Amino acid sequence: MMDKHYLTPLFDPASIIVLAGRSDHPDEFTTQARVLHEALRAQRYSGQLTFLDVHTSGTLADLAQTRADLAIIALPPQELAAGLELAGRVNCRCALVISSGVDAALAARLRKIARREGMHLLGPNSLGIQRPSLGLNASAAGPLAREGSLALVCQSGALTTSILDWARNNAVGFSSVISLGPHTDLGLAEALDFLANDPRTQSIVVYMEGIHSARRFMSALRSAAHAKPVVVLKAGRKAAGNEAAQTHSAAIVGSDDVFDAALRRAGAVRVRSFVALFSAAKCLASRYRPVGRRLALITNGGGPGVLAADWVNEIALELGRPGAETVEALAPKLPPLASLTDLMDLSEEAGPEHYGAALDAAFRDRQIDGVLAIFSPKEGIDPVAVARALAEAKRRAPKPLLACWMGDASVLPAREVLREAQIPNFRTPEAAVGAFGNIASFYQNQQLLQQTPPPLTALAKPDIEGARLVIETVLAERRNVLTEMESKTLLAAFHIPVTRTLLARSAHEAMMIGTQMGFPVVLKIDSPDVAHKSDVGGVALDVHNGSNARDAYTDMVQRVARLQPGARINGVTVQPMVRARRGREINIGVVTDDPFGPVITFGAGGTMIELINDRAMELPPLNQFLARRLIDRSRVAEVLGEWRGAPAVRREALEQILLRVSEMVCALPQLREMDINPVIVDERGAVAVDARIVIHEGPQTSTRAEGSTLGQYSHLSILPYPARYEQVWPLRGGGEYLVRPIRPDDAEMVQRLVRGLSPESRYFRFVSQLTELPKPMLARFTLIDYDREMALAAVLRERTVDESGEVSHTERIIGISRYVTNPDHTSCEFALLVADDFTGRGLGSRLMLSIMDVARDRGLAEIQGLVLSNNPNMLKLMRRLGFEVRPFPDDPEFRLVVHQL
Repeated sequence: MMDKHYLTPLFDPASIIVLAGRSDHPDEFTTQARVLHEALRAQRYSGQLTFLDVHTSGTLADLAQTRADLAIIALPPQELAAGLELAGRVNCRCALVISSGVDAALAARLRKIARREGMHLLGPNSLGIQRPSLGLNASAAGPLAREGSLALVCQSGALTTSILDWARNNAVGFSSVISLGPHTDLGLAEALDFLANDPRTQSIVVYMEGIHSARRFMSALRSAAHAKPVVVLKAGRKAAGNEAAQTHSAAIVGSDDVFDAALRRAGAVRVRSFVALFSAAKCLASRYRPVGRRLALITNGGGPGVLAADWVNEIALELGRPGAETVEALAPKLPPLASLTDLMDLSEEAGPEHYGAALDAAFRDRQIDGVLAIFSPKEGIDPVAVARALAEAKRRAPKPLLACWMGDASVLPAREVLREAQIPNFRTPEAAVGAFGNIASFYQNQQLLQQTPPPLTALAKPDIEGARLVIETVLAERRNVLTEMESKTLLAAFHIPVTRTLLARSAHEAMMIGTQMGFPVVLKIDSPDVAHKSDVGGVALDVHNGSNARDAYTDMVQRVARLQPGARINGVTVQPMVRARRGREINIGVVTDDPFGPVITFGAGGTMIELINDRAMELPPLNQFLARRLIDRSRVAEVLGEWRGAPAVRREALEQILLRVSEMVCALPQLREMDINPVIVDERGAVAVDARIVIHEGPQTSTRAEGSTLGQYSHLSILPYPARYEQVWPLRGGGEYLVRPIRPDDAEMVQRLVRGLSPESRYFRFVSQLTELPKPMLARFTLIDYDREMALAAVLRERTVDESGEVSHTERIIGISRYVTNPDHTSCEFALLVADDFTGRGLGSRLMLSIMDVARDRGLAEIQGLVLSNNPNMLKLMRRLGFEVRPFPDDPEFRLVVHQL
């Protein structure tokens, strides 16, 4: 099978037709058409370019011979539909509509035409695309950008032209420029999906204003960020807080916070300003890949170095302090006043040779992850010569190198030297440190990206059916807010420790329950209409005897009835008084975001929650690593160790509750908001003292996912690991192997599988003589969205005995089957790979049957693939499995194999 992306005809077209008005009537051109004509003719496009008139005469047979990969359409709005129809007639595989001001109705009509004709459509309301390596400027965004490794995806035409203009003066080149606008058909997700697999693209910068599908966006973003750095600037940040929120968590979490959490989990980096986006673009254009947060500072002036060091601390980076060996080796090469402790301060006498020596030392030092060279103008020191020393050092730099040439007129020529050498250069130390910090967080976020937790933990199985019964009962009563008793029942169903709680319906019952339970107790109003009990005097703490319990009940019911007339009062709950004297009060919550779905929150709890405003958050599903990182990001984490004489709390108990909440979120799509507040945690464990849950009817499952296990997670932005597809099978000839969905941490085993193949096997699978998978392709194969694709790995556990007789077990992937859903969402394309030493042992048949079962479970109707005509063993296997073998019209070297599911 060939692994060409379905958008290759759009971004790497071999032939193009242009529908942009009549060349003999240029006065009829739209503004976009005029700019497009100039752009296309300004340089030599490497493919075939044909200009057509939408009013062309000629037979359909003539038109059919004009077949092209891409149609570029820049016509008045009233002629766009006709232009797209014509593109369909000449069998174009993709279309690009360059226009502005197209409304939703016309955009929908164009989408309908494109789908009917089987074309992928970028636009309308797009400024187009640029692919400098092809000499292709199919845009109305100005001159063709210089060639580079950075891709730009932008949802604003004005910002697209601004960024390109800035790039021309900063020696920044692009692999791709993709302009998106309102109502465009192919959007952000599709652009990212292509760039993730584009070998010309090493890093991606995104300006975005909104998304339509969180699932598709997260899927494409995770895939791209796994392969290469992605930096995002998002406009339209909304203020946190929601007046309609019924829980504390929902009141303090805004959509912008959730977007942060989503980007972090996807492995991308978010910047907050246009300036920071440019800074990131400078660093990414230099192909820098930081692997840590330790930044070394080399300077010829103490003041600028101290400013930089302050900002390193301000944004939670670390100073890269040179080790003893570095200091010892470097000291003889520097002026006598040099300081080599926190800063590599070379003194005011430092020249090019001193900077060069310091850079070489920093590059070798393992305690340093990146280097910032700061230069302040000094009498007798040539800033250009020092810049040339940096340019020379950059050629051998194994880690990021940034520069800050302070001053103005005297350093302009030096900055030009740095720009030509593609060394990111900044005017202030703070800007340079900030740029390194933005890119360095890419490395941190990659750890979150690698996590693919299962929907359920390995803990005791929850009572999901019991929890659903509680929810169904509440919804049947046309209620959305659970009482405390119902909320705690839901928590208990998922084995979250809760305080023993009983409902008293009279003052006399409150007295009897308190006496049996043992004083002191807590009384709380039980009402589905009271959102926050403390606000209406609905909580009585530290009740010490029966008469107090009876009086507290009567006073509370009367007070709530007076302050909130009409509230339904079921009675008063009675529970033991849990003292937080040595424990800490925590709030664990759930909010639902549009469009990202449920989000789990963690922070300080108790009555001061909204004042403290502690809100760390993470998208489900969680595993222990993610739960631990979530706790670490909260402000309350600082007091979970030994604090004010109290011993450190049992953090594992909090991690377990977070895992249980993750289970709840995955299993119960009706859950909209939740506060478990407070959770009191100490050195012995944790217990939920109070809880409030808000539910709504679950989301409707799409037809495509009906009946599918994955379909039940349609409310999640990130699908959990589908453990249900794990199966153990016997191996012909003895032994057994596990077939399971692939995971990101399988990358090295997949690479070993490919390296171990014969040249013939590699060619049959990849139609290439590659000896190993490039990093982007390896990422694409191992970090997948289980919703739109699946890869099943056959894993063999091998037993080895070393020279000392010690036995160990290692895992080896011996085969992989995979499918990717086609853009029509009804069919999929498969691939199969089996290790050479395991052919003929039934592995290929089992992997194909298993992947077909998954595709069938996902509601797909057809599975298809391409097999080389000279691969008889694969064709024989396909026929044996019931596939129909057909000619492939696009390439006679291949056969198309198809099976109805």
